Amino acid sequence: MKFRAFSLVKKSLPLRLSLLVVVFAAIVLIAALGFMFEVSRQAIRQEAINRATNQLDNTVLRVTNIMDRVEVATNNIEWLVRRHLNAPDSMFVYTRQILENNPDLNGCSIAFEPNFYPERGRYFSAYSLNNNGTILTTQEGNEHYEYFYMDWYQLCKLLDRPVWTEPFLNFNPYGINSDEMIASYCKPMKKNNGEYIGTVSVDISLEWLSKTISAVKPYPHSYSIMIGQGGTYFVHPDSNKLVYQSIFTESMEQPDSAMVELGHAMQRGEHGMRQLKVDNEDCFVFFKPLGTTGWSVAIVCTENDIFGGFNKLRRTVTGTVFGGLLLLMLVCGLSIRHELKPLTRLARQAETIASGDFSMTLPQDDRTDEIGQLSQTFTNMQHSLVNYIEELKDTTTQKASIERELKVASEIQMSMVPRIFPPFPDREDIDLYASISPAKEVGGDLYDYFIQDEKLNFCVGDVSGKGVPASLFMAVTRNLFRIVAQQGLSPVEIANQINTILSKDNDQAMFVTMFIGKVDLRTGHLDYCECGHNAPVIDGQFLDMKYHNQPLGLIEDVPFYGESIENIKGKQILLYTDGLNEAENSNQEILGNERLIELMQDMQNMNARQVVDLLTVAVEEHRAGAEPNDDLTLLCLRVGV
Repeated sequence: MKFRAFSLVKKSLPLRLSLLVVVFAAIVLIAALGFMFEVSRQAIRQEAINRATNQLDNTVLRVTNIMDRVEVATNNIEWLVRRHLNAPDSMFVYTRQILENNPDLNGCSIAFEPNFYPERGRYFSAYSLNNNGTILTTQEGNEHYEYFYMDWYQLCKLLDRPVWTEPFLNFNPYGINSDEMIASYCKPMKKNNGEYIGTVSVDISLEWLSKTISAVKPYPHSYSIMIGQGGTYFVHPDSNKLVYQSIFTESMEQPDSAMVELGHAMQRGEHGMRQLKVDNEDCFVFFKPLGTTGWSVAIVCTENDIFGGFNKLRRTVTGTVFGGLLLLMLVCGLSIRHELKPLTRLARQAETIASGDFSMTLPQDDRTDEIGQLSQTFTNMQHSLVNYIEELKDTTTQKASIERELKVASEIQMSMVPRIFPPFPDREDIDLYASISPAKEVGGDLYDYFIQDEKLNFCVGDVSGKGVPASLFMAVTRNLFRIVAQQGLSPVEIANQINTILSKDNDQAMFVTMFIGKVDLRTGHLDYCECGHNAPVIDGQFLDMKYHNQPLGLIEDVPFYGESIENIKGKQILLYTDGLNEAENSNQEILGNERLIELMQDMQNMNARQVVDLLTVAVEEHRAGAEPNDDLTLLCLRVGV
């Protein structure tokens, strides 16, 4: 089915044009809608942040105001207590007054050190409780409730400062709401001499605090939480987590670094917003500390709550756009098919002509648009096609003739360089092998060698350019080398003479790079002259040359300089053209000098023919089927073997 649909699209121009229009329209719409949706999403996100932050600020402010009132009331009553220490019964009046003046408070206690009032016994703590608007007052200390050992009493005494306690069960002497959680603001009382005399504490109901905080719901499914200094939940929609679990509890069972980091941030008293998963649902959590209590309040809003309407709108708009694009494709397809009917008929008739029936007459079309122009063009093309075919036959014949001539030229060119190996079968002290692989039918690379007076003359050259001009210049250069070298000259003298001859009347400014060498087979002494050519590789390393002369044929009067090596017996020498190290693959990556050295270091114990053959294979593998970008010439030599 997939291939049939692809074939249908490939064969139908109206369908392709319709798809093109629809795809372009889809790209524009998707880009526009994507930008609009992204801007809208950011706006909704910011609005959610502002809404939740404002509600959280208002709630914290409301609770903080109550707590500030608690602290102010406690400070005031502590002053009165210290002023009337000689009237212990007045303590009951003060505790009642603070609850009557602050109906939001749950209880108040003025507790003294053991035996502070000897006439009242070991325990004296005036306590009042707000029981649904009725104020109950009593003395709460006894042998069953030694208040001076309680956390609310000891904490501020040990810290020597006012503190808010963590919520705890309300163990009041009346047994009323004894399972209710309360939090107390406790302040130490001291005489002027610094003697500790007792603690004033005011209680607020955690249930009241929870209702106040939980009433904050920026979105239908959002909820609030509050944690204490140790991370324990004091407000949470799941009552099973209150007091007995902390914000870190679930992270112990299933590690959640984001939740742990949120808990630490809330413990540090930071405020802000975090995005994380809560109960496997993506949520925004807005948090803020609650005054100086060390507690922290947070609002949890699910992403679905914040972006639910936006996501629904996006799905609706996306479905509408998709349906509109399908309708657009249908309308475009029908319109384009109607307009292209003449073109379809013209294509069938042109196919008949393409099959070889040039006598087929194309119908006349009076249209002046592009289809009418195309019809007229086909008519003109039909008239020209017959003439073109005749001319093509002549051209093909000429091309075949040229190819035959180039093949003969290539054979002649290859016959100009030595091709019989081993070249000196009666000499066991010479291991030499060479090859040329032109990039085209004929090339511009050359090599040559011969023995004269127990001295081996050899060279490798690379003519600038390719093709027939390079091959002619190569032939001239090779013959010049053979003629000049046979005069018994040194490599530098050979280079000077060849350069002088090639530079004259060189209107095409062609040149040849060349490495010329002469080795004394008796001593192994090597004289050489490098003329703009690649450095040879000797025993797996590039030859370090002092002089780098210009190529031959560029400037007539420039002198050349030669160098020598005292003894090369037993050393492996590789001469090559840049078709080796600069061979390219289809990605235009070259073989490179580093790879060349790696190959040569692995071939030091091989004979000359093996080296040349393996290097040729390495170049072919590197090209990986790509056409040769340059001629490749290799000459490997070892004397004194």
